Amino acid sequence: MADALSADELSAALSNLPGWQADGDMITKTYELPSYMAGIGFVGAVGTIAEAHSHHPDLEVTYKKVKVSFTTHDAGSKVTQKDIDAAAAIEALGYPK
Repeated sequence: MADALSADELSAALSNLPGWQADGDMITKTYELPSYMAGIGFVGAVGTIAEAHSHHPDLEVTYKKVKVSFTTHDAGSKVTQKDIDAAAAIEALGYPK
């Protein structure tokens, strides 16, 4: 089981993830894309990363926006390093394009 991050650890980790924020026991970011179809392509890329990390976010797709939310269920639905690592991998995609 992964360990939940402390408030200080979470704050430090989020300082390196632009736009990501703590939202209760999750981290979230809403991406704004140039079109609905760009958002759908982004969701596909996020899905590929999620599979590679074996860690899957909640996704909310609306017109030109995709909200990505992570929590680690195995840690009592708290934020862990797994969430931070997956968010960092998504950031490495360089969206929006």
